[in-house]
Amino acid sequence: MRIKRNVFIVSWLLLLALSCNQIETSKTLKQDDIDRLKGLKLLDEGEIVIKFYSEFRKNVAGNFFTDRRIATYWIDNRNAEKDKKDFAYYKDIARIDTVYNAGVTFSPYMLVTKTNGEHFKVSVNGKKEDIRSFFEDALQEWNHKKQ
Repeated sequence: MRIKRNVFIVSWLLLLALSCNQIETSKTLKQDDIDRLKGLKLLDEGEIVIKFYSEFRKNVAGNFFTDRRIATYWIDNRNAEKDKKDFAYYKDIARIDTVYNAGVTFSPYMLVTKTNGEHFKVSVNGKKEDIRSFFEDALQEWNHKKQ
């Protein structure tokens, strides 16, 4: 029983350490990352990633906004049926709600609601000021380009 508990604690700490990713920009993302987003059909030629965050590894999960859209993805390498990709161009977004305090087990997120009523979450974690900057910059980009 004690061994199982220790394994759980070590696993949890390792996951926590791996999930401490930082918010990146188009200047810090590698070309492989950009190519992956294009391959997922979440980034067009000439489109610029403004801010990007992955709650895991970038080849598995990502949340970002560009000069044209807001997007999120989760790729399950074991079961493609669990893959999830969502995005909305700014002109197709009806509203964006920010949730800074999502509880102990969830990251802060933006709830993006499209004009057709569909919605998705864009999660971000890190320092409070970095989260606020991500959200405010995304809202500003949307406000300038939603027409």
